[in-house]
Amino acid sequence: MSETKVDLRNPACPMGEMLVDCRGQTCPVPLVEVRKALKRAALGEVIEVVGTHPASKKEIPMAVAALNATLLSVEGTDSDWTIRIRK
Repeated sequence: MSETKVDLRNPACPMGEMLVDCRGQTCPVPLVEVRKALKRAALGEVIEVVGTHPASKKEIPMAVAALNATLLSVEGTDSDWTIRIRK
């Protein structure tokens, strides 16, 4: 099992963005990592989540409102996706 990577200063992400790399992780790890990232993020900060688990692609967007965040986009296939969330 690969380790989830959270990069607070990812050069691939514009200023004010956090990258949560959950590729290779299955439930519930991606959702747990999103919750952790939202706790660390500043208000207005964008979190980009990348993953490969099909169920997480559906679960994360459903949980966003309950986590007091805004879903910006869901892109990609069920097995290779990117979700953007604003705190």
